[in-house]
Amino acid sequence: MNPHDTLDSISTGIIALDAELAVTAMNSAAEALLQLSETRSLGLHASQLLAASEEWQTCLEQGRDEAAPIVRRGMNLSLHSGADIQIDLVITPVMGDPELEGLLLELQPVDRLLRISREESLMHAQTTTRAVIRGLAHEIKNPLGGVRGAAQLLARELPDEALTEYTGIIIREADRLRDLVDRLLGPDRQPTMERLNIHEILEHVRNLVCVEADDKEIVERDYDPSLPDVTGDRTQLIQAVLNIMRNALQAATDQASCRIELRTRSQRQFTIGSVRHRLVCRVDITDNGPGIPEDLQQAIFIPMVTGHAEGTGLGLSISQSIINRHGGLLECQSEPGATRFTIYLPMEECNA
Repeated sequence: MNPHDTLDSISTGIIALDAELAVTAMNSAAEALLQLSETRSLGLHASQLLAASEEWQTCLEQGRDEAAPIVRRGMNLSLHSGADIQIDLVITPVMGDPELEGLLLELQPVDRLLRISREESLMHAQTTTRAVIRGLAHEIKNPLGGVRGAAQLLARELPDEALTEYTGIIIREADRLRDLVDRLLGPDRQPTMERLNIHEILEHVRNLVCVEADDKEIVERDYDPSLPDVTGDRTQLIQAVLNIMRNALQAATDQASCRIELRTRSQRQFTIGSVRHRLVCRVDITDNGPGIPEDLQQAIFIPMVTGHAEGTGLGLSISQSIINRHGGLLECQSEPGATRFTIYLPMEECNA
């Protein structure tokens, strides 16, 4: 295996510096973390990798001058992009061969470890919740079938046809509850995987939502045309995206002022649950609605939890279930005027 490929397979950010603290190598995890490409970084002094780097510079010089390993926990870095990140930094001097002398830096984002832990807990909780709901739904469907059948038999035996109005109500309400239970169970089949263009799916949903909004152009697009195809079930992915965008449309106090943005990007070396993926497709669906109440934000993917008076609270739960079946992740961040749902889909051949 090529040494550079080996570095790229490591989830920790790795940067190699020479004795003058100039960059000689950088893996893809470090590129993603610092939002810089290796090509543009090679030969730069390490201080030039960041917008603000006083503590960073001091630690690197100390590691070089003392030729001793250094560990710094929770170091704050300001990137040229304007973002601030917090990392754990490990500096290891490389000694011996004069041509190879320098420093090896390991950068581990602190928020990444917290996010992985949060995702694993969330996915475990969702799996448990779905299992409980499926068991409960099946227990409900069995007596519902009995109630409906008994109402049909009763309708045939009633001497007065006017009384069948009441059995008709029983049958209709039993059917309504059955349909609700079916929706609770979510998609009843495994995804049929095929290679898909994610932008074709987003455009299909955009057209549907614009029709529901009386043909108003409420959706803005910021697509990355270089994205490769993803592997997934077209029908199910359309349903997942449609549920999210319909939620945004329904949450808007005035549909005329509703604005939804669809944004696609690729993301390298991304962890979903406990699985590290070399490349994932990221889809951001952002709206300018009133936002999700803070007390609901931790529970919006749980079935029957909704902030809409007439909502069932099933749409987001079904979307999360579909994305999980594709080996992906659905996240949400919300504040008044800016609610963003982010879909991560692995780009490997088999995701389910």
